[in-house]
Amino acid sequence: MEAIDALSHKLSSYLEPTQVQDIISAYQFADKCHEGQTRQSGDPYITHPLAVANILADMHLDHESLMAALLHDVIEDTDVSKGDLSKRFSPTVANLVDGVSKLSEIEFTSKAEQQAENFQKMTLAMAKDIRVMLVKLADRLHNMRTLKVLSPAKRRRIARETLEIYAPIAQRLGINDIKIEFEELGFAAMYPVRHARMQEARKAARGHRKEIVDEIKDSIEIRLEKESITAEVTGREKHLWSIYQKMKSKKKSFREIMDVFAFRIVVDSVDDCYRTLGIIHNLFKPVPGEFKDYIAIPKVNGYQSLHNILLGMHGVPIEIQIRTRDMDAMANFGIASHWLYKSKEEGMPRANRWVQGLLEIQQQAGNSLEFIEHVKTDLFPDEVYVFTSKGEIISLPSGATPVDFAYAVHTDVGNGCVACKINGQLTSLSEPLQSGNKIKIITAKDAQPNPSWLNFVMTAKARSAIRHFLKHQQHEESVELGKRLLDRALENFGTNYKSIRKSWIKRILTETGAATFEEVLQQIGLGNSLAYAVANLMAPPSKRQETMPEEFKSPIMIDASEGLVINYARCCHPIPGDPILGHLSPGKGLVVHREACNNLNEIRTNVEKCMPLNWSPKVTGDFPVEFKVELVSERGIIATLASRIAECEATIHQISIKERDSHSGIVDLVIDVKGRVHLAKVMRRIRNLSQVQRVYRIKS
Repeated sequence: MEAIDALSHKLSSYLEPTQVQDIISAYQFADKCHEGQTRQSGDPYITHPLAVANILADMHLDHESLMAALLHDVIEDTDVSKGDLSKRFSPTVANLVDGVSKLSEIEFTSKAEQQAENFQKMTLAMAKDIRVMLVKLADRLHNMRTLKVLSPAKRRRIARETLEIYAPIAQRLGINDIKIEFEELGFAAMYPVRHARMQEARKAARGHRKEIVDEIKDSIEIRLEKESITAEVTGREKHLWSIYQKMKSKKKSFREIMDVFAFRIVVDSVDDCYRTLGIIHNLFKPVPGEFKDYIAIPKVNGYQSLHNILLGMHGVPIEIQIRTRDMDAMANFGIASHWLYKSKEEGMPRANRWVQGLLEIQQQAGNSLEFIEHVKTDLFPDEVYVFTSKGEIISLPSGATPVDFAYAVHTDVGNGCVACKINGQLTSLSEPLQSGNKIKIITAKDAQPNPSWLNFVMTAKARSAIRHFLKHQQHEESVELGKRLLDRALENFGTNYKSIRKSWIKRILTETGAATFEEVLQQIGLGNSLAYAVANLMAPPSKRQETMPEEFKSPIMIDASEGLVINYARCCHPIPGDPILGHLSPGKGLVVHREACNNLNEIRTNVEKCMPLNWSPKVTGDFPVEFKVELVSERGIIATLASRIAECEATIHQISIKERDSHSGIVDLVIDVKGRVHLAKVMRRIRNLSQVQRVYRIKS
């Protein structure tokens, strides 16, 4: 009873008496439900929900969250149902408890796929009500504080999960106090020997540090008092996990990292923050390039503060953070400080925007593994802050590119992006952005994402949107190709695609177990199913054919350059005007070769896998083609060659030179042309050069 009295005393400082009474009722109900149950430590089970409620009470969370904290294991560990809680307390409390119960089922031990699916469940729970996550974080924190009773293997598993999943979520939601405690407890459980040694080293270093810390603190306080600024100055101790991470990433010794002294100055107003900064700069010398203003441009999780590194007395490096009391609460409690100050506008939208962003990525991700891969990159990156052409600020992870920026503005802007200007200069789309860049994205109506963007984009939103678009595009193209291949196969049954009856479609769906006819067409287009075999299964038993025809009457028409299911073979580089054959490659779709290509020799006689193709008279696009030029080596000959190709409106893709002897060489070229006529024009222009001895196209 002492414990619940202490909790209700704490709650009465910020909640209404009726709300405190509701929380006491929830406690009494939970106590009754858990009667006779104990934790592994031997303590009565109720001590755990009570401790979770205390953690949330310190964050000044609302009464419904505290009721949910006290009841959070009732559905899972007793006979009470969600409906019972809804009737007894309220539907909101029941939903919160249900959400936390579902999160408690999440075990991250399992295989990657399982872990990823669990993480998706977590995202959905957060999206419905962020308080579910806050109760879960407090639940995890108390479990971390009482880890000692578990076996070393179980301790390590829970610690790894906390460091990899829960600490980054706490940081993303801006709850620094919980994030730091997760890291410290996780470090101690994961690497007990390293943790103990570093703790001893920190203790030893603390002795000589105390005098320096006091000296710097006194000089700051005296100067601020002189300037009539009310401030709270504290020397911050570095946390062991962050020291350990810095030692690993920066390859520095413990001493080098401990030699930096950190201070936090909390003042009354934003105006005081900037005045304090000026005073500190007068007192100590700032280190160039180390000032960060997170007040004007807050971090993604709502964190605000001025950060600076200066050189103090005796040349000691000092890290300083200057912030207001509200900002300090936001830094320590993050999204939970919304309940502390009841200011919905401040922290809430940022964290909620992140959770909504997760939902959007989840809808586009093909599977849970893809989703977690996206999210892990997004959980807590260092940030760069860039400006739109209208002067709005957008924060992106460090290393982000103009393509990431385009998708951050809007998915349609990303999909239509063709070029970009950074500070007025045309720049490559893969160029990493720097803080302060002003970016203008140039879009085109018919543009679409390039698969190569996936090699350099940094943000989860960009990666998932590109993949989603390409999947959708590939689906459409493969269905279209599947229709054409099936149409051609149906000729052997005296019909065509337009005349297919519903009974035929029903038959093929039963035979293949496919959900839709579109799925059947897609599998044909991707080369995973043979069109003739599908047509044969669709036909009534009386019309089915035992053997495949020796040839199909009509060739497939090719009317564009490379897509996602029509590919041009790199071995022979077919171009419009060449006699061509196609072969179906599982998963890739149709691969177009020149008729004479040696790589088709093995399947040339297989009429279903190797098929005649024709170029459509309306064919458009640029096609790569390879040829060789034998020439006399002279200074400037390559430049002359390149200018001749450019004059013919062809683009050089690749160029390589082999010397045969000191007087002659062979130049290998891959250029983009419209077709055979265009290629002939280019080769004629090159042949006219006096230094050129021979020009010929590579066959295979």
